[in-house]
Amino acid sequence: MKKTVCVVLSLLLVLLCGCSGNGKSAPKRPEVTSEERQFTAPADGELIAIFTTNLGEVRAVLYPDAAPMAVYNFVGLARTGYYNGTTIWRSQYGFAVQGGDATGTGTGGSTIWSNNPYPLEADAMLKHYAGALCAAFATGGDVTGGNSQFYFVAALPDSVDTAQQEQLTQNGYSESQVAAYAAAGGLPYLDNTDTVFGQVYEGMDVVDKMACVDTEQNEDGTDTWRPTEEDTITIESVTIATYPGPTAEELAAQSESSAESTAESDSTDSEAVG
Repeated sequence: MKKTVCVVLSLLLVLLCGCSGNGKSAPKRPEVTSEERQFTAPADGELIAIFTTNLGEVRAVLYPDAAPMAVYNFVGLARTGYYNGTTIWRSQYGFAVQGGDATGTGTGGSTIWSNNPYPLEADAMLKHYAGALCAAFATGGDVTGGNSQFYFVAALPDSVDTAQQEQLTQNGYSESQVAAYAAAGGLPYLDNTDTVFGQVYEGMDVVDKMACVDTEQNEDGTDTWRPTEEDTITIESVTIATYPGPTAEELAAQSESSAESTAESDSTDSEAVG
């Protein structure tokens, strides 16, 4: 049985994220003590995903028992290198940062099932708290379902106010769930529309940095939520492992070794052709 622990959703930041004076500041996220699954430390051997990005590293525990199709699709794609070199195409402060589309446009996506979408898996015990890793659902014609796209909930700590908390209680949320939303913040209105399949346990400060970058605007001044070219957020790799997983240094060494092996292979192939 897991021990309930205080999970730090983010390091306390004292500087504004982003250097452009866009008015977006990284929130000071409180420690959240809760019995809810998403706020307990991962157990040894649990499946995790490590996102190595140009802004830092994010680690999330995955929940294959609660959202098997979303997890299997994500893991399968990650192990093929699908996410390597992709970008975050949506960076909406106080809401979410979204990626997982190899086209970088937000209009594409893939699955391990010949690109066929998979259905919603809304587990009653998993919620859209800040830090939740979720499958983004897209609509194409008459087909609605999930694909390779995912997002991290970047809601602010005070985003679920007293009125919303009362509404959650009326809608059957447990006292513990309402308290978790009150403490961490989140997007409860998405609980039955998108699938939660993981939770950030390390690197929420990096997610907040992603949410603070400058974004482009349309001609009419409305925001596209797409990071500017200068603030492009790149997912360098997604590594699937079991908790506690390799350290950042070990990952870097593995990446360097892999790059060297590829270079040697290319050199050997070139010599053989010559």
